[in-house]
Parts: sequence; structure tokens; C-alpha cells
Amino acid sequence: MQRTYTVDRHAIPAHMDVGRIRRDFPVLGKKIEGKPPIYFDNACQTLRPRQVIEAVSEYYESFPACAGRSVHKLATEVSLRCDDVRAKAAAFFGADDPSEIAFMKNTTEGLNTVIMGLPWRKGDEVVTTDYEHNSVHVPVLRARDSFQLKHRTIKSGDDVTFDLSAFEEGMSRKVRLVAVCLTSNVTGCTIPAKEVVDIAHSYGAKVLLDAAQAAPSMGIDVRRLGVDFLAASAHKMLGPSGVGLFYARSGSVGDLPPVMCGGHGVVDTTYDSYKLLPPPERFETGLQNYSGIIGTGAALDYLSSIGMDEVRDHEIALNSRITRALRGVDGVELLGPSDPNLRSGIFSFNVRGLSPHDVAMILDNSRNIMMRSGMHCCHPLFHALGIEGCARASVYIYNTPQEADLFSESVEGLAEGFKGRKR
Repeated sequence: MQRTYTVDRHAIPAHMDVGRIRRDFPVLGKKIEGKPPIYFDNACQTLRPRQVIEAVSEYYESFPACAGRSVHKLATEVSLRCDDVRAKAAAFFGADDPSEIAFMKNTTEGLNTVIMGLPWRKGDEVVTTDYEHNSVHVPVLRARDSFQLKHRTIKSGDDVTFDLSAFEEGMSRKVRLVAVCLTSNVTGCTIPAKEVVDIAHSYGAKVLLDAAQAAPSMGIDVRRLGVDFLAASAHKMLGPSGVGLFYARSGSVGDLPPVMCGGHGVVDTTYDSYKLLPPPERFETGLQNYSGIIGTGAALDYLSSIGMDEVRDHEIALNSRITRALRGVDGVELLGPSDPNLRSGIFSFNVRGLSPHDVAMILDNSRNIMMRSGMHCCHPLFHALGIEGCARASVYIYNTPQEADLFSESVEGLAEGFKGRKR
């Protein structure tokens, strides 16, 4: 029997009932060293609600078998559940057909599948931004060296926002692929995706979107965008770790090979030949993370029951509150545009006189404020900016105005305490 895992809709008014949502997240009800956790590391990984935890446990307790192989009842139940999640993922992203969605282990696997799998020709060009996550940047460099490609990076604006004019100027008929992050994991800024796709297609290029940071925070309609490929990770959108969602438009996938080959991904083999299954099965070689896939279905249900517009509005409201409180505070340096409406739920910053790691460790030890620090897998950007990284606070659906205020007060206190100090 198929199950749907949602927030109690009777408890959700026109605006999100954060108190009700928080009760679904067990870790938020616990105290760590005598204080409740303030989890502001959501851009790295979100927390999981009980609905997801229960869905994962249900697999192990009720039908802990393999899908797509055996024909007994337990295996059949797993297959049906996975098919159901595939259909939910297709609906969540607006895909034409569930067969356009493949389950992978993370965003990175989906990105590598396209970047390393396209039928490149010597002299082809690939275009990225200058603030890509290493999961795009490193495979592009590898493909450049392996296939003798030209890599073109589009310089962003002074506030590290996407420059559409520079992008169009950087396009040519030699560009085979545009591989860009839909939303930056450093600044939270989102590119004008429809315009990017339309421009790229006008030059005959395909478009791959890294949606790891966008999928948890905004509605994505792949049909409206016309994008060819998209990759996201369940662990950033309330789901289990170890599950990636890979979209490949049926008209774009062609003979794209999988990153790995082996069991389940083939129709037949002989001693000297093999024939791959069509998508999505060709991309799902080997035993899958069935409990994680089923938990991902519960996460998609949960987010859908809230509504992605509500999710985004809540993130921006909290980011606006933090920005207002810290704007103009001497010693607090914001990375990215000043307008919080352009930064979704991400507030990246530095405190003069402290390293990013110092900031994160002090806030963790003093207030249980848990956040990220460093270069956020985006090394070239920070090298270009001439800084060693930044501290990054990222909010989500269960974070409250009170937590935002405590964070702001704590950062202001740090800036005041280390005023005048140089590193």
C-alpha cells in the first residue's frame, strides 16, 4: 500500500506554522550541553522530519528486499514503492514522464554523468560561472583534459551575481554544454534560468543545472525552463543522505552512458558485448539505496504539503530579519548582494579580526548556533576574491525569528568584541 507523508494540513494556515513543523523534527526537541540546538547549516544538509525517519524504518521493518530483481512479494513491494517515488519526483520537478528521473547517490553523480558522458569532440567548449561548486568545476576540468575541450568561465558581477550579458557574450557555436549552478551555495543567488536556457539553446548547446541548493528552496519546473539535465540531492531537502535525483529530458539524453556499468543496468551481455537498458535504469547500476529512495518520497510529500512558495518566503523573511539587524554593523562584511531577496536563505559573511572557522566555533561553543565555515567547495571563487573563505548561516522551514535574532545579536557581539583587531 502506498503512503503519503505530509504535515498535518489542518495545522498549516496561510502562513507556515513553524511551531507545528518543529515538532516533526526530533533533534530540535533535544538539548545539547544544556541548550537547544540552533541549526543554521541547512545549505549543507537539512534535518529530517519523523515522517522521513518512519519511511526509512518501514523499509527495514516491513519489506527489506531488492527491487527489480526477484519476483516475490517483498521485492515487488519495494519495486512499487520506488516507482511511486519516481513519479513523485517527476511531479515535483515538472518532468513530462517519470522515466526522465533516475536515482543516484547524490548531485555529484548526476553532474559527472553528463559532464563526462557527453559525446565530446576535440575543440568543443563548455561554459560555467566563476563561482561553481567543485562538483561542477572539477569534472569540467577533468573533461577538458580528457577530451581536449575549451573551458570558458563567465565572470560574475562585483556582488557575485550572475551577469546575463557577459554570459551571452561568452557563447558561441562551439559551446556544447552550459553547466551552471541554479542557486549559489555561497551567496544564495539564483540565475535567470529560463533566459540562460533559451540563450544556450539558440547556440545549439545543452544545459545542465546543478540544483542542489535550489531544489530545497524554490519550485522548479523543468518543462517551463526547457533544461536538458538537472541534478539535486535528497539530503538537502529533508531526505536521507545517499540519494540523488537526476533529471534527463527524453529528447536530450541520447546515448548518454552511465558513470558505472554492471548489474541491473543492462539488457543482456555476452562474453564480448553488452547492451545497456534505456534511461532511467541504465543510470541505476548496482544495488540501490532503497530505504533512502523511499525516505525521499516522504521528504517530497512533506515539502509539497507545505508548498515551495511558502518555503522560499519563510527563508527570505528570516534572511531579511538577519540582514536588517547586521547591516551597517562595523566589522561584519557580507558576501554577495545586499538585498536579502536575492540570497534566499543564505547569509554568508566574515567578521573582521576573526577567521571564518573562529566565527563558527565561537558561535557553536557559546550559543549552540551550528553553521558552516570555509570555502564551501567553491575554492576558485575565494581565491579570486583573495579571502580564505567565509562563515555561512543558512535557514530553513523550522528556523524561527527568535533564532534569527539570537544569531544576529551573537554576531554583532563578536564584531564589537574584536573591533580593531587585525589578522
